[in-house]
Amino acid sequence: MTTSKEATLHQRILSDIEGRIVSGDWPPGYRIPFELALAEQYDCSRMTVNKALTQLARAGLIERRKRSGSFVTQPRAQSAVLEIHDIKSEVLSLNLPYSHEIVKRSRRKGRSDDARRLEYAGSVSVLEVICVHYAGRQPFCLEDRVINLDAVPEADAVDFNKLPPGPWLLNQVPWSTAEHQIRAISAENDAASSLDIARGTACLVVERRTWSGLGPITHVRLTYPGDRHSLVARFTPSS
Repeated sequence: MTTSKEATLHQRILSDIEGRIVSGDWPPGYRIPFELALAEQYDCSRMTVNKALTQLARAGLIERRKRSGSFVTQPRAQSAVLEIHDIKSEVLSLNLPYSHEIVKRSRRKGRSDDARRLEYAGSVSVLEVICVHYAGRQPFCLEDRVINLDAVPEADAVDFNKLPPGPWLLNQVPWSTAEHQIRAISAENDAASSLDIARGTACLVVERRTWSGLGPITHVRLTYPGDRHSLVARFTPSS
């Protein structure tokens, strides 16, 4: 079981290393001190250091090499650019009025599926928010989100009826890393009902995780009817 002291040290190690990387103090290719040295520096167990480094590797900030250590990752010369867009802006770009409706809001102790979604090894309290975004009177997107309350405790006091969780989080918590996963699905009963489409309708699902120095912030699953949304990727040539 993770103690509060271990959790605090875990977050401190994450924040310190991420800060040095983002600031450029530790440039790409820089070898991070070995686990034993970091454990001595922070007066903690190697397991606590290992968990922090594993999380940084999952976020793409460092690369762990067997027998060689951990290194700050090199920036990719060619990549798809997928910005974190506000759904309201997407709707307004269609010249349609925007609104949203909170379908579910619940606070709970994190379950195993929450840990998988957040990619978090320890125990965590989460806030689950499900809402439907509308373009005019037509459902535009179904949002299913879990928020790490250990990283963003302020979210527990917000009902999200005036401002949906996406833009609220962007304004509240500076994020350093985001991961997108995109796939096609056939709408099941709950999604079909919320989006007012037939069961089995082709849908586009965008899943996104964001991290900060405090650890994972949120995981969101955005489901769009396939004929109502498109994604644009912009590439830059490699040198």
